[in-house]
Amino acid sequence: MYRVFEALDELVTIVEEARGVPMTSGCVVPRGDVLELLDDVRDAIPAELDDAQDVLDHRDEVLTKARTESEQSVGSARAEAEQTVSQARAEAEHMLAEARARAERMVSEAQAEAERTVTAGRREYEDLVGRSQDEADRMIQAGRTSYERAVEEGRAEQARQIEQTEVVRAAHAEASRLVDSANGESDRLRSECDAYVDSKLADFEELLGRTLRTVTKGRQQLRGPIGGPAPVPFDYQDGYREEEVGGRTRR
Repeated sequence: MYRVFEALDELVTIVEEARGVPMTSGCVVPRGDVLELLDDVRDAIPAELDDAQDVLDHRDEVLTKARTESEQSVGSARAEAEQTVSQARAEAEHMLAEARARAERMVSEAQAEAERTVTAGRREYEDLVGRSQDEADRMIQAGRTSYERAVEEGRAEQARQIEQTEVVRAAHAEASRLVDSANGESDRLRSECDAYVDSKLADFEELLGRTLRTVTKGRQQLRGPIGGPAPVPFDYQDGYREEEVGGRTRR
């Protein structure tokens, strides 16, 4: 088959390089070379056809062999896949067992640690309670001692003050005098304050009366007839002029 293609390539080259005939699409080729190449093609074709026939004859055998090899490959692949799956399943079960064992071991360790912590906490609690009870007893005893000492000191002070009865009586008399004096001064100040407040209220009452009269007068002027005499300008300061009334300054 290779010689056929080689001869055909040489023929194509001869035709492409041949000298053309003027005024036509033909060309001049070397007859001997072309015939020689055609003979080569004629001689090579039967051998190539025999090879092709051999291939066709062995086609069924080749296909059967290929199918057999394919089935063998598929079987091998399936067996290998099943083996891989089995190995993976076994490995997964092994890993799961290890993980379960590790988890159980960690739980056991955690429970043991929790029990140790609880025991230590209970022991520390009992220790703290014991120390607190001792401290409470000590403080109660100290308080009782301090109370008894204070009672003794109070009794001594009471006896001392009984001895100073005259001084106490004089102090009481002076205190009564000071209280009476303070009450009298308070009454005087209250009277003065009441008088001052009454004076201010009277001044305010007078101011309100004058203001009311001024407002009334202004309203009356505003209600005057339209086109009548011009209203007298209202002096808003008139109600605030100072005048002496009864010895007090009023506005």
